Amino acid sequence: MSDFRFSRMAVLRRSKAMVSPRQLRAQAAFWLAAVAIGVVSAGFALMADFAQESFERLTEGGWRRFLPLIVTPVGFMLCAWAAFRFVPGSQGSGIPQAMAARALRDLPGRGNYLSIRIVVGKIVLTVAGLFCGASIGREGPTVQIGASIMMAAGKVADLATMRGLILAGSAAGIAAAFNTPIAGIVFAIEEMGRSFQARTNGVVLLTVILGGLSSLMILGNYTYFGVSLASAGIHDAWLVVLCGLIGGLAGATFTKIVLAVTRRLRRWRDPVPARKVLIVAGVAGLIVAVSGVLAGGSTWGTGYTQARLAIEGTAPDAGFFAGKFVATLASTLSGIPGGLFAPSLSVGAGLGAGIAQIFGGSVALAAVLGMAGYFAGVTQSPLTTIVIIVEMTGNHMIIGPVMVAAMIGFALARLISSEPLYATQARFFVADALRLHRAAQQAQAEAAARRG
Repeated sequence: MSDFRFSRMAVLRRSKAMVSPRQLRAQAAFWLAAVAIGVVSAGFALMADFAQESFERLTEGGWRRFLPLIVTPVGFMLCAWAAFRFVPGSQGSGIPQAMAARALRDLPGRGNYLSIRIVVGKIVLTVAGLFCGASIGREGPTVQIGASIMMAAGKVADLATMRGLILAGSAAGIAAAFNTPIAGIVFAIEEMGRSFQARTNGVVLLTVILGGLSSLMILGNYTYFGVSLASAGIHDAWLVVLCGLIGGLAGATFTKIVLAVTRRLRRWRDPVPARKVLIVAGVAGLIVAVSGVLAGGSTWGTGYTQARLAIEGTAPDAGFFAGKFVATLASTLSGIPGGLFAPSLSVGAGLGAGIAQIFGGSVALAAVLGMAGYFAGVTQSPLTTIVIIVEMTGNHMIIGPVMVAAMIGFALARLISSEPLYATQARFFVADALRLHRAAQQAQAEAAARRG
């Protein structure tokens, strides 16, 4: 009987703690942040679509199709300079920055990679990049945006589980960006977390649900690439293997080039860093512009239209894969904010469609398999690849072939490049943050010594 009274008193104490002012403030901040991620993601999606459509209308027909030869390089330079000058840490995808912030838990401000200023700058500059024809997407940036919003909520509510909140915000960003809640959770486990603590999974699940529902209320229920009607049989086994092998090879090549050039650019010491930023962005912008002009404009932007048509069975032009590959590579290295998810899926769809045209087979099926092999090769995250592609195409009938193609692409990419793209980029951001922190500490010490 005394044991029962003791346990009842313990429950009462816990229930009172659950409704304490601090707990109520924390829960309110958490719920509002989760909803805000969905709302901001939906608004970001609408702005990004408008920017891309505006660029397409601006450069459509006649002499205007050559405008990107001027607009794109100049736009890239302006975006890269603005990111360097006003929003450092916003360059590129945003996923490596969120991963770096999780690693920098003992550094004040987490290297300044997650903040409300990052949210504003990331949205504005990614939209500006799409308006200039950059081959970028909004999905990676939404990860950094979601993590930043949850980070801000954690500071307001004085929450201790900050790493869990970054994980939850990142997962909600993916879920809201693609309308793929399961992929958001898998992404949090496989790419962002690499470990999933028991006290964290509830936070992630609730954030994904709230963020996804708020985005759903604005954009409606949809599958990102429509609904694929492709089917596969035993006679398509060769196509599965071929798409996985070629996709993994192409994805690993993309990763190796990005990391090799990034290391070379990091070693390039220039007494005027802003000049280096402008040169790199200008050259990259010119490459994107030339690729787009040669491809008739099909390589600009996310590549969503071309990927969706390929999934529906209409193959893009013969040079689309190569042009989109080059444009995405240049955009990634340019220093402007923008993600890899949508362009990489588009490159993979173009690759698969090209394989089907050359060797025969279903274009619709090969496009999905090409996406799986290539995307797994780039990210080296096969589980996220499988779930995100199945959810985005709404076709669960080909989950087996997609799994095989993704695993082949992943295995081949690991043999060619042992360095995962996002994890390696995250190490670069960690190194930069630590270097700046040490320089600031040294400057403070020298100032204190002079005063003493």
